[in-house]
Amino acid sequence: MNVPNLRSPHDAIRSLKYFGRMLDKIRLHQAGTLPADYQTNLGGGFDERCVHFLWIEYPALVERVKQGGTDDEIYEWSVAQGRQPREEEVEIWNEFMRKRGWNDAATERLEMRKRESHIPDRADIQTLFDYIDFDEDRDPAAR
Repeated sequence: MNVPNLRSPHDAIRSLKYFGRMLDKIRLHQAGTLPADYQTNLGGGFDERCVHFLWIEYPALVERVKQGGTDDEIYEWSVAQGRQPREEEVEIWNEFMRKRGWNDAATERLEMRKRESHIPDRADIQTLFDYIDFDEDRDPAAR
């Protein structure tokens, strides 16, 4: 399902992948335009992993987003409240997240999603990020 103003998990803010997508989901939810399918996992799943990586609390981030500001301003607030990960940590985070679902504990979840979407044989969809892009009508092969 294409969701306007919801970016790919591959997109980065200050080189941190997924963070911008999480901000988009918060903003869309506040505007009442986030589809119901997405609301169940707000603050959980990859959102939870991301806030834990930054050492911040999801409700505090939601409150900060409500105050407005650019993605960069909210990122700066996040690292001031939590921690500023080193470049190497961001690289490790990005690679872990980018590959989630490929030969790891999330593989079965990815395979389940592919079966639910009637695409179990799509070998080009190897990670959860690939699946998200496919599910939201972005070409996973374009990455």
